[in-house]
Amino acid sequence: MKKVFSSLRSLLWCHWAMVRKKGSLILCGAFLFVAWNALLLLFLWGRPPIGRLGEVGGAEPGGREEWGVGAGRGSRVDLAGEVIRLAEEVESELETQKHLLKQIQSHRSLWERRKGVGKREMEAVKEGEVKSGGENEKGRSSSSPSPPPPKEKGLDKAEQDVGRIAQGSKVPPPVPESKPDDKQEERTAKEAERTAKEAEPSATTAAGPPPVVIPILVIACDRVTVKRSLDKLIQYRPSAELHPIIVSQDCGHAETSQVIGSYGDQVTHLKQPDIGDIRVRPEHRKFQGYYKISRHYRWALNQVFNVFSYSNVVIVEDDLEVAPDFFEYFRALYPILRSDPTLWCVSAWNDNGRDGLVDPGKAGLLYRTDFFPGLGWMLLKELWAELEPKWPSAFWDDWMRQPDQRRDRSCIRPEISRTITFGRKGVSLGQFFDQYLRYIKLNTEFVPFTKLDLSYLVRERYNERFEREVYGAPLVQVEELQQGGRLKGEGPFRVQYSSRDNFKVLARNLGVMDDLKSGVPRAGYRGVVSFLSRGRRIYLAPPPGWSHYDTSWS
Repeated sequence: MKKVFSSLRSLLWCHWAMVRKKGSLILCGAFLFVAWNALLLLFLWGRPPIGRLGEVGGAEPGGREEWGVGAGRGSRVDLAGEVIRLAEEVESELETQKHLLKQIQSHRSLWERRKGVGKREMEAVKEGEVKSGGENEKGRSSSSPSPPPPKEKGLDKAEQDVGRIAQGSKVPPPVPESKPDDKQEERTAKEAERTAKEAEPSATTAAGPPPVVIPILVIACDRVTVKRSLDKLIQYRPSAELHPIIVSQDCGHAETSQVIGSYGDQVTHLKQPDIGDIRVRPEHRKFQGYYKISRHYRWALNQVFNVFSYSNVVIVEDDLEVAPDFFEYFRALYPILRSDPTLWCVSAWNDNGRDGLVDPGKAGLLYRTDFFPGLGWMLLKELWAELEPKWPSAFWDDWMRQPDQRRDRSCIRPEISRTITFGRKGVSLGQFFDQYLRYIKLNTEFVPFTKLDLSYLVRERYNERFEREVYGAPLVQVEELQQGGRLKGEGPFRVQYSSRDNFKVLARNLGVMDDLKSGVPRAGYRGVVSFLSRGRRIYLAPPPGWSHYDTSWS
């Protein structure tokens, strides 16, 4: 008897463990019901004969005394009583099994909801781990695991009952209850639904992805004034973990290397290994510096994306100073860049950002532009995977402005620049610096971009408003703008150009940059350049119906 019960308990325990692992509580109850009754029948059939009159012993210890052997007719009465007692025990166990199956059935919907919540929670946690895995490098934060969903009380009771049976313990007698009716079932379903709803928000909220890491890549060479750039970057960055600074140095200049090294673990210092001259055509020997810069950019970006495995990067050069909201600007615009395939960069620079050409009262104003601005810009790893195989050997910024690379995509730019350049000396020999760049206005007002709705920058919404504002503005002549007093109203006003030469004349008269790259004017969008003149908003625009840029205008 003990061996049979021991085998029964072992079998039930193993199956119970398996059921807990798979979560099939209904199948477990059915299996327990069938197995229990089958083993009871086998026990009764295989039991040794109960002692007869005059025989010694019986099936259980005590033999004669246990079964009343030798008592004549009384023994038959005891035998019948024992059979009745066994039948009553079997009936009691059957009632217990029936009660357990009812409990399992009543909690079935609750169990299924709980499984669904647990599955969604695991998927959310895995998604968070995948997103953070590519950026979980030096100096990055990690997310904490999600708490388990709250347990339902009724389900715990059912699990405890199954556990007691599997371990050979008796299940507490069922509490008398009335036969369930439709209203009771409805109340049970509503309770299960409410419990599931309470569990879902906690699982979803706890599994949110961690903040994206946005590294800053500083391209350096032989300027010891890189210290000015690094000082401002370190001063304004809100988190070293979310904004690691990588300084990639070309040229092998010892003094510049010492300046960078003095920042210790506040920055990561990389040194471009190939600093030798590049073989070029004789007529390009004077452009050797442009070839080296292009080579350096390629090497440094491969380090960021392929070695450090970041998903994005903001590139600045060693002669740029950043604004107080530089990091806030890029963090807010990262989701827009990620979600809108018609964008390919975010820039902190406005080519026409001179004092007097920008509105100082609209520091939060942002634009789309077809002209690649550079000078503090963000790109995604996916874009680098597209550009790197065909990266040019020189003049990489003008190459970026060609139609084959731009592919009708735009960048985001601010009204007021979030960077300024202080590097007059360089490979460009101060081109545009004295005339334009030294007068660029740097923003000093912190704009909480991450708390603003920037969805207006998505192309469909932006274009609709842009066309309405530009071509709804009154058309005026440049002479009227220069005289000022003849114009009525605060603006905006539209000045129209019809050819490349016409654009250049008007741009010079109005004080904006007049050069074009692959037909695109600086800071232009759909051929339109926006700026202030004498305090009024001006749109220097092509005729209505513009459809494409003319690359012969370069």
